[in-house]
Amino acid sequence: MSQMNIEHINPFLIATKSVLQGMCGIELNAGAPYVKNGQFNEESVVICLGVTGQIKGQVLLACTNSAACAIASKMCMMPITVLDELSLSALCELGNMVFGNAATVLSTKDIIIDITPPTVIQGNFTIANNFAQNVCIPFKFDGDKTIEVDVSVKEA
Repeated sequence: MSQMNIEHINPFLIATKSVLQGMCGIELNAGAPYVKNGQFNEESVVICLGVTGQIKGQVLLACTNSAACAIASKMCMMPITVLDELSLSALCELGNMVFGNAATVLSTKDIIIDITPPTVIQGNFTIANNFAQNVCIPFKFDGDKTIEVDVSVKEA
């Protein structure tokens, strides 16, 4: 399994902080990065996008159902207590904005990527890959909520 280049991880972190602060008014505090297995529990809500081009792999935004509702509430500017079609659409758009911004940051480093349309996965599941480590960077917000950025990419 290949090691990842920090230059490929940072644009996703920069974009996540920028979009969540600018779009939702959410201040994120980064935790320590770690290598994570691809297991998610029944409370998980994961926005998954594939990355192709000069780097390839997948990037996930993962959080609990309650954290996803909190983010969707700020995006929709109304209370969201259950993830429905509107709130899931908002979360997909969040994924598009984050990863589109990351693609722009990467392009300033002469790394050109494309992203796949976002997919939201909920519940208990495992994602396995054998091409790159899954580096997880947790971000805390609103005191007790967490959103994780899971980056698993390598040079094509």
